[in-house]
Amino acid sequence: MRICMIAPEQFPVPGDGSVEICIWNIARRLARRHQVTIVSRRAPGLPDTAETEQVRIIRLPSGTPSRYRSSVLGYLKTAEPFDLLQIDNRPLLAAAVKRQHPGTPVLAFIHSLTFVPPGARTARSLAMADAVAANSRSLEQRLARRFPGIRRRLHLVPLGADLSRFSPPNPQEKARLRALHGLPAGFTVLFAGRVIPRKGVPVLLRAMHRLKQQVPCHLLIAGRGKPPYLRQLKSLARRLGISVTFLGNIPHGEIHTLYQAADCFVCPSQRHESFGLVNVEAMASGLPVIASSNGGIREIIISGHNGYLVKRYRDPAAFASRMKQIASSPALAARTGMQGRADALERFEWQHTAEQLEHLYLELAAPK
Repeated sequence: MRICMIAPEQFPVPGDGSVEICIWNIARRLARRHQVTIVSRRAPGLPDTAETEQVRIIRLPSGTPSRYRSSVLGYLKTAEPFDLLQIDNRPLLAAAVKRQHPGTPVLAFIHSLTFVPPGARTARSLAMADAVAANSRSLEQRLARRFPGIRRRLHLVPLGADLSRFSPPNPQEKARLRALHGLPAGFTVLFAGRVIPRKGVPVLLRAMHRLKQQVPCHLLIAGRGKPPYLRQLKSLARRLGISVTFLGNIPHGEIHTLYQAADCFVCPSQRHESFGLVNVEAMASGLPVIASSNGGIREIIISGHNGYLVKRYRDPAAFASRMKQIASSPALAARTGMQGRADALERFEWQHTAEQLEHLYLELAAPK
């Protein structure tokens, strides 16, 4: 098949955003059997056209959603025809593409509710797509409640991780990585993700304050955030007297070394998480995961089996209690981490995601 995957206008592909990570990892696996083109935004230092791992990448002018939409429609008008068009996380763009190419199947792959606001315009846009994919049962159910008219067109396509790169380190490698990242002795907790209010970093900082009363500990925060908010968080950390390193944005190609250096991963999200890719990456790395019990995270973590879910996720004490449990028992940490790795191998490989999408593509492109 000739497949075109159209990324959002925000970040380039390959890139460090979760949607861009998904698109790239799926595309490079589909390209083993199909002709795959990714359409993405232009970015400094990246060529306008490229071919990597048999995936063709076209980078177009962006800046605003409307400018990018014009760029995408202009490209599709002159490009060779595709058998299927996939638009990720932008219902309005999916509708515009379908209007221009009514005879080509269009799949809208939705990754979160952020760009899918309630209302008639979004409902009409999603209804124009031939199918809508959601990355978790939780997101699928929310889309069905919000837009009942697309219920029959919804398909579940869970995400994955690169299980060769996100893998448990041996003790020597872990010690090397801890030295490389300059980590102090003690229990190291990792947070990775966008540093925005809904991700719950203040709750984690207060949980670390409680934990340090009982266990020597250090917190790593990897992710981009706006300077005023980062200043607030650093001020809070100073007031609490906790040991923390704000690493800023870490390229996704390097972030596996942080998972491998840490002792525990915490995802204290305060609002609905559609999937929670970082939790799968931590599990694949053999790292015990403690996460908020909300949204699609509950479909990844089985509490007490391959990690721990925190129901009272607005309460720092609830996270501190679980972290103390992991820090106090190396055997429990190892057992939980290895079960997480086993479950990731069974359920969350990018190849599984690519195969489910391929099946959906073939269904959509089959002669009616």
